[in-house]
Amino acid sequence: MLQHLTLLLDCPVVIAAIFIAGIGGTFQYGFCISVMTSPSPFIQELVNQTCLQRYGLSLQQWQLSLIWSFTVSIFCIGGLLGSLVAGPLISKFGRKKCLLLNNFVAIIGAVLMLLSKTAMSFEMIMVGRFLYGINGGVSLAAHTLYLVECTPKRLRGMVGVTIATFISLGKFSGQLLGISELLGTDERWPWLLGFNGFTALLQLLTLPSLPESPSFLLLDRGDRQACENALKRLWGDKDYSREVEEMLQEKAALQSVRSHSVMELIQNQTVRWQLLTILVTFTTLQLCGINAVYFYSFDVFRAAGIQEQQLRYAALGTGLCELFTSIACFMIIETTGKKVLLFRGYMGMSATLVLLTITLYLQSLISWMPYCSMLLIFFFITFFASGPAGVTAPLPGEMLTQSFKSAGYTIACTVNWTGLFVLGMLFPVLVENLDYFCFLIFLFFCATCGMYVWFNVPETKHLTALEIAAEFQRMHCKSGKSLREQSNEQTETPNSMELYETKL
Repeated sequence: MLQHLTLLLDCPVVIAAIFIAGIGGTFQYGFCISVMTSPSPFIQELVNQTCLQRYGLSLQQWQLSLIWSFTVSIFCIGGLLGSLVAGPLISKFGRKKCLLLNNFVAIIGAVLMLLSKTAMSFEMIMVGRFLYGINGGVSLAAHTLYLVECTPKRLRGMVGVTIATFISLGKFSGQLLGISELLGTDERWPWLLGFNGFTALLQLLTLPSLPESPSFLLLDRGDRQACENALKRLWGDKDYSREVEEMLQEKAALQSVRSHSVMELIQNQTVRWQLLTILVTFTTLQLCGINAVYFYSFDVFRAAGIQEQQLRYAALGTGLCELFTSIACFMIIETTGKKVLLFRGYMGMSATLVLLTITLYLQSLISWMPYCSMLLIFFFITFFASGPAGVTAPLPGEMLTQSFKSAGYTIACTVNWTGLFVLGMLFPVLVENLDYFCFLIFLFFCATCGMYVWFNVPETKHLTALEIAAEFQRMHCKSGKSLREQSNEQTETPNSMELYETKL
């Protein structure tokens, strides 16, 4: 661990890239997920006042709930749209320029949020949330791909965790700024919703000082000199010939291959296990029950005797737990390995969900049971942040070759946003009909994903996309041998692996 930290400290520009890309990247996504909880009564009051002033109509509770649900959920619709256009934009403009242009979308959304109360228009909040969604959809893909490609291979696992760390930081910031002592008041809530604009402006001012992704410059633009200049700025005057050689090998293997579309990725048999892994992990990331646990945490805290006015401070503890665990994952991922972290995280979450269902069932029968439930909630968040949250996001960029990366992130982000939207729409129905037994549904997804990872996914630590593809081939080949070994047995041709790489 110290060796990797030392190596990271020797690359100060990479550290700057982590913070600059993160604050205008996945931080926005995490902030938007948590920020609507605190100002919800003020926004609903604005909806009522607007309808009364315009139409002389006092809304019924179900009408108000419908408008509120749509205001929250439209963020996912925008995110889905953003994820669909992210791939083509990233391939056309590059990772850095895509992040830069994406900030203008967030700034426009923030201006609408800031003016919504003055204009007496809840529709401006809806449009702002939609624009925030587009911004989040694009930044999830662009931020992740930019960091993965700007980082030395030995540090990609560690740096990849920071993507989830900034999501956790965004969630915690939304909770913290939403307390009544800061921006969670009737007068200041528009500034709370418009906070994304300030982080977008910060990235807009600082990101131009960073270089473009070296991998993009070499593999997409074919500019080796610009690639080497970017590497020098990012990694310093060191020997990075091995990394350049690996990129050149990938470029040679893909010399006659253009960037593939989503449909071509789906139809390509040579990457079917990589695609299936992306689908399984990103689906489970939303359906693992983390949002349900956050939802039930308020009921558990109430049952444990925490006063109503103190609940938001207890909720800050859950956000802080996720943030600190994500930072801990950053420290151990290079020594532990991504496969182990995913398996351990999901199996730990599965066991915790079983125990949490039991303790919630006994909550009204045994006086000290709510404290057990509260402890299990923190255990669940710890397991989630120590593995799935930090490991999943960079997977498409690590497992797929350059020609498939954009399509891979498009599919991953589409699955992520669709899962978030479906969960937001169905979760209230599940809670109403199943109550805490809804955790058994999430248990199925966690256990299934954990077992899938253990039996079907190789360790990706310190491997290139081509090496990972060969490992997948070895795991799922009937003979148990990699394509390289089979080719060496069948022919004396020295470049047999290149035939496989060319197929990729």
